[in-house]
Amino acid sequence: MKKLSVILFGWMMAFAVWAAPVNVNQANADEIAAALTGVGKVKAEAIVAYREAHGHFKSVESLSQVKGIGDKTVEKNKADILLK
Repeated sequence: MKKLSVILFGWMMAFAVWAAPVNVNQANADEIAAALTGVGKVKAEAIVAYREAHGHFKSVESLSQVKGIGDKTVEKNKADILLK
């Protein structure tokens, strides 16, 4: 029984950290913060504010123009960022 509990806990943790990709051109700040590693509420709000001021992001790399979002953050999350 203990072994089963450990296995189930492992599966739950694996799915808890697995997030679906997020469309940064449509998502709200909460959705962005939940989906991207190293991006909390404040940085996610900055992404949304930048998008509203400058229009949709044309490339994933252009996210690094947002204050607080550096190249390392963009690179770390590249697979989870959609621009559709």
